[in-house]
This record gives sequence, C-alpha cells and structure tokens, in this order.
Amino acid sequence: MRIACWQAACGSPDVPHLLARLREAARRAAREGAQLLVAPEMTVGGYPLRPGTLARAAEPLDGPHCAAISEIAREFSIAVVHGWPEDDGTGVYNAARLVAADGGTLAAYRKAHLFGDVDTSRFVPGDHGVVQARLGGLTVGLLVCYDVEFPESVRAHAMAGSQLLVVPTALMRPWEFVARTLVPARAFESQLYVAYTNWIGERGGLDFCGLTTVAAPDGTRVTLEDPVEGLLLADVDPAVVAKARADTPYLLDRRPELYEGLPARLG
Repeated sequence: MRIACWQAACGSPDVPHLLARLREAARRAAREGAQLLVAPEMTVGGYPLRPGTLARAAEPLDGPHCAAISEIAREFSIAVVHGWPEDDGTGVYNAARLVAADGGTLAAYRKAHLFGDVDTSRFVPGDHGVVQARLGGLTVGLLVCYDVEFPESVRAHAMAGSQLLVVPTALMRPWEFVARTLVPARAFESQLYVAYTNWIGERGGLDFCGLTTVAAPDGTRVTLEDPVEGLLLADVDPAVVAKARADTPYLLDRRPELYEGLPARLG
C-alpha cells in the first residue's frame, strides 16, 4: 500500500483554511497513487491549540469538521488519518481518526501520554493503548506524537498484530533525535512500519522540526530532511514485515515472565 505523509507548514489556525489545505494535500496524494494520507497532530486547529481555537475546533466524533474530512476522503477515494480535539461531553482529548476512502470512520484513538503543559492544560488522557483497523490488506494502528516515545506502546501494537503504526505528531526542536533515532528504532525493535508525520515552522512559541519519516522494520527509512511543506511517499509491504520478523525474531524471543511484578511507576 502506498502512503503519503503530509508535512504541513504552521499557518492560520482557522479551521476552514486548514481543511482546504488538507483537501489539496489529499488531491495531490491521490494523484501520486497513495491509498492513505497521514496528516500531523491536531490537524483541525493546529498545535498547540490556543483557548479560542480550541473552543471553535473541539467537537465529537460525528461533528462537522470530522464530517468535512470524511467528504475529502470520499471525494478523492483516499483514506485519511487526521488529528482533532475530540469533545465527548465529559472532556476534550487529543485524538486521531482513521477515515476510510468511502468516508466511514475505521478507528479513533485518544492520546494516552500527554506532553507537558501544552497537553495537560487542555486535554484528558486516553485510556486505550491499542487501537487498530484493517486497511488495504494491512493492520493499521494509531498513536499520537509522545506516545511513540514509550517503547511499550509500540511493542503492544506489535504483539496485537499491527503492521503499520501511524503517528501524527508535533515534534519541536531541540528533540530532532526522536525522528532520527527513536522512530527508526521503534520500527526495527517491534518489527513494523512507523509513519511519523510532523509540522514545520513556529507556532505558539514552539519551533516544529519537520523530519517526517516512514521507518521500515528492516532498518531502512525515508525522511523529508528539508523543512518544507510537502508529501513524503512510501510503500508499505506486509512481506517486508513478515521477513523482518523472521530475520530478527524479537517478538518470538521475548520473555515477559521476567518482567512480572515490576512497579507501575518509579518512586
């Protein structure tokens, strides 16, 4: 399956403007033969969200912004992963949604590991570690940004059968090593593809570093090295996953019984 990751420049947080830009990215991705378009964290409203923008952008799963993205998917017959502030009536979550090419919702995930005040002051943490769906013959899992920096989160996806892990992100400087080192390591050690899609530019006092990356389970990767808006195209092959798991059998050689009884937290 060919995927396209949209490395997007920070700009106006106006939701209609962002949706128009997402529509153009979907048009270009479909023209390039992609079956899935992945957008950055908090696609609706931008990241970080200011209070006024949050109030305008937050909505339930069946809200009008999500419906507009479903229409984009239908228009170009392309699946889409996007972020948005999900308001379920009890709290607001930093969420990601996988939309099928027919516009239907395949999966929705709430960020479990919140990063600093930019997340904890606005969002409630999700309480589901593994959220998956089938797409294009692959088992696709969802995480958001900081989640991928926890190896147990990615390993849980691997053990549950995820072959492609999609991670909308908002990685800022000076943590470029996350994209360059941690993301490829997660893909290799858990034997799956990781599609890590970032913003570029400055917003809300944060400087986003780009480096959108698709890391493969065989140790290879493709990355948008230049801090420019654009699409990163990559082909995801389940045969590569199967071969990597056979060649480097981390998942088979695990000994989880050795780790039972460890404390949930330090201190």
